[in-house]
Amino acid sequence: MRNRYRIERRALLTGGTALVLSAVAGARVPLAQTLEKLSFQTNWRAQAEHGGYYLALANGLYRRAGIDCEIRMGGPQQNPAQLLLAGRVDMIMSSGFQALNYVRENVPFMAIGAIMQKDPQGFMFHAEAGFTSFEQMRGRPILVGAGGRVTYWPFLRRRFGFTDSQIRPYTFNVQPFLADKQAIQQCFVSSEPFAARLAGADPRVLLFADAGFPNYQTTIDISRKLVDEKPDLIQRFVDATMQGWTQYLRGQDVAAANALIMRDNQEMTQEKIDYAVRAMNERGIVFSGDAERLGIGAMTDERWEAFYTAMRDAEVMPPGLDVKRAYSLRFVNRRAGLA
Repeated sequence: MRNRYRIERRALLTGGTALVLSAVAGARVPLAQTLEKLSFQTNWRAQAEHGGYYLALANGLYRRAGIDCEIRMGGPQQNPAQLLLAGRVDMIMSSGFQALNYVRENVPFMAIGAIMQKDPQGFMFHAEAGFTSFEQMRGRPILVGAGGRVTYWPFLRRRFGFTDSQIRPYTFNVQPFLADKQAIQQCFVSSEPFAARLAGADPRVLLFADAGFPNYQTTIDISRKLVDEKPDLIQRFVDATMQGWTQYLRGQDVAAANALIMRDNQEMTQEKIDYAVRAMNERGIVFSGDAERLGIGAMTDERWEAFYTAMRDAEVMPPGLDVKRAYSLRFVNRRAGLA
């Protein structure tokens, strides 16, 4: 399967120009104009966790904002940050860790919005195990992937007294979990529990975010150069994206978006999409915390400082980073999704 996708609703194609009937709220777009191109790279195969972008594309929100938006689907062989730094894509979906890495490596890129206020990662375990806190997992074997060992694990190690001797390799296969009723493994709350339930298990999840892990997930990362040169274009993209997420999580006219997701990721099903949306809503993954007063995509100086401090104290990031270089609040905190 090709990893680069031109995802457009054929009925909306009109060549290089389009009649723009209405603008996304807050954007100033001429009634008729040439669409400006933007490319956006996701962090994995198409899924509900990308739903707001797909809705904005499928339902014409980007086009009404004057944007010819190309969504490029990620996958196991993709490294979105490398594509961004190489100039092969305009924006990527990433996380707070990557934004801090831009500062550490002194490269001119940053985050301009955070869709997921809560990191959806956590530990999954069987209901029979009866865990109610991370402290109860101290000393027990835990399946952890390579990425987790250098991101959330140092935080948990410092916060809860975990040791590296607890780590067992996680190969993104749920079978070892199913075979052991005492197993604990990393997961995304919107993904692995679904697979476990299909196999007859009764999984439970404790989120790292609920234990104080302040990472932003699914950030929108971009070059400072593009922000400086085309701020109005970027604002229109962000506004349309947040409108897309508002509608997607509310279940408003989502059929075309879900059809695009399932077309581009043929392993995706409507049942899995429904599960993921329900999990995101029930756990407040997108709409919680600062987003409840500032709108979807919200970020704050205080949250970024707390995240950097936590990562510095866990020895993931070096001391002395200028954390404010990792992000910009210019395009968010506009009360997207708030009545």
